Amino acid sequence: MKSYLVDTAASLVFFTTIAALSELLIAGMAPGQVLIARLIMIPVMLATSRPYGLWRDWVFARFQPARWISVTLTDIVAFVAFQVPVYITTLVVAGATWAEIGAAVMTAIVFMILLSRPFGIYLETLRNWTGTADRRGP
Repeated sequence: MKSYLVDTAASLVFFTTIAALSELLIAGMAPGQVLIARLIMIPVMLATSRPYGLWRDWVFARFQPARWISVTLTDIVAFVAFQVPVYITTLVVAGATWAEIGAAVMTAIVFMILLSRPFGIYLETLRNWTGTADRRGP
């Protein structure tokens, strides 16, 4: 249960902050729209944060990266492989067309690549602080 709480809190804080700033400053959404979008994403993060943490641990255990570049690439692979299907499912449920999904996913992958390692570092830091780190992981 503690690992679920840590992984979920890490996702909620990190991605709510990043997404809200992006929606406000880049997309130009109104604060009320940002609030609604972030509230909609809470159940998704509650359902996927711990499974992603377990998936990430498995990928790191499987590949056992040693150098910073291989750790970074492993974080990217783990994040993109897990999050793209989640994002596609979210867009399908939201009623997006396949053309819209394709465009949105291609854009999202760029952000996933950029954010995967910073999030991995943040997640590992929180896990270390709370004593929930997987000793076999990064």
